[in-house]
Amino acid sequence: MSNKTVQNVKIIKREIDGIRLSLSGIILVVFCTFLLILSTFLMLNITHFIIPAGLFHGEKLVLKDFIFTYRFIPQIPVVMFIAAFLGRKYGISSILLYILLGLFVIPVFALGGGLKYIFEYGFGYIAGYIPAAFFAGSILKSGYSNRNIVHAALVGVLTIHIIGIFYMMFIASLKHEDLAFIANWINAQSSIKIIYDFIFSFAAIFLAKYLRIILWFFM
Repeated sequence: MSNKTVQNVKIIKREIDGIRLSLSGIILVVFCTFLLILSTFLMLNITHFIIPAGLFHGEKLVLKDFIFTYRFIPQIPVVMFIAAFLGRKYGISSILLYILLGLFVIPVFALGGGLKYIFEYGFGYIAGYIPAAFFAGSILKSGYSNRNIVHAALVGVLTIHIIGIFYMMFIASLKHEDLAFIANWINAQSSIKIIYDFIFSFAAIFLAKYLRIILWFFM
């Protein structure tokens, strides 16, 4: 076997191996938790072209009608990055550290923190981070092919949103909210946002794939 072949085999192995438990591994877990905290309070303005509905109704349109700006919070893509970068086991550890910090130590969630936060409508999305990381990490354990990346991003994003929606409906029922409130809430949190979450989660996992390779050269 040539040296080049041996090197390629080692790189592939490094792609699918998990982060080893060591001081550097612990630092990476804590750093990824910090990234998740940072993403909670980060707002990105994403501007792109769209096809306005008025175009199909013969309405008179101007240039600004073809431009759409979406205010995006990249929490879910960061969760997918953590699962892909650290692997299933340590990715879950990093996310669990974030949740425990928010519930028991400091207010790292978007609307604060503390045990009372479990009664917030949006806590289901946070709780969904753990199974999403588990599913995505399990898919990527067999390799970081483009197909697996797409599969992991899709399953991870949908897991978070499905759990988030059902949890919100449960809390809304406890608070006797009407159907209009529930519909508006779902539309605000889980309609078009799913598309952005999927696109950026794919990019985040793709980035994590190569960062893992680079990381292994220094560990």
